[in-house]
Amino acid sequence: MADFVREVMTSGVVAVRPDASLVEAAQLMRAQDIGNVLVADDQNVLGVLTDRDIALRAVADGADPLTVSAQSVCTPNPVVIGPDDAVSAAVHLMRDHAVRRLPVVDNGRPVGMVSLGDLAVAQDPSSALADISRAEPGSSGATARS
Repeated sequence: MADFVREVMTSGVVAVRPDASLVEAAQLMRAQDIGNVLVADDQNVLGVLTDRDIALRAVADGADPLTVSAQSVCTPNPVVIGPDDAVSAAVHLMRDHAVRRLPVVDNGRPVGMVSLGDLAVAQDPSSALADISRAEPGSSGATARS
């Protein structure tokens, strides 16, 4: 079982500029096969933007995703954690703040992301959530219903 966030986090950061359009952010998410990006200015994390944020905070309201900025739709000032913090601290932060992912920041610089799935795999590798988190997207063989 992992003790520290650095042992379970996904290293590296996928980020967009605050003024990036939602289309740019969505295209980056698709290219990286991820559901969220950090919104960062220089080395500072300003927010977290999810695919759900784009759909519900912009597109559902009829906003133009070509002209709306990532910063205007993201969740600002996200709760962050350090790579040397305990995994249990990440669990408590996620629970207390009702979030599914935490940017990992080292000396003010984003260095990775830890997700609920990462923690599930670390804490209970045999759990259903851990199994789902380890699965490759589209690997189930299931097809969409019409």
